[in-house]
Amino acid sequence: MSARFLSRLRRDRRGAAVIELALAAPVMAGLLIGMSDLARAYSLKLLLEQAAQRTIEQVEQQKSVAQNYNTAVSAEAASAMTDAGYGTGNTITPDSWLECSSNGTTWTKQSSFTGACGQTEMTARYVKVKIERSFVPMFPARAWPNADSNGNITVSGYAEVRVQ
Repeated sequence: MSARFLSRLRRDRRGAAVIELALAAPVMAGLLIGMSDLARAYSLKLLLEQAAQRTIEQVEQQKSVAQNYNTAVSAEAASAMTDAGYGTGNTITPDSWLECSSNGTTWTKQSSFTGACGQTEMTARYVKVKIERSFVPMFPARAWPNADSNGNITVSGYAEVRVQ
């Protein structure tokens, strides 16, 4: 009787779909969560880049800040992030510099944005902003690229423009 029962059990296909689902469900759930985290991180990156672009556009419109771009960039970036709903937890890094060239192909970066190039040199002034924010995945893990010890990832947005 037990041999007949085992033979019949071996041919029985009922429940195979449940077993296959139990094997495939964790893999599918992991893929779904991973795709969702990736989409959320990319969305945050786009938001940071849009805020950085908005910052540069706002600063370009303010002709009165020509002597102190870094202060204006920091203030505008903070305003852009607040308008986007992320008023705190941002790291804003402004930068402005002067480059001089005598031949138009080789440029030398100067230490002072408000300085002057030589009489025969061409002048180029640049302003840049970098906005960073920590992204917390649904399942933080140190295995993510650039993850900190808590599994959070730093996401950055950049914008740079020549203003003269």
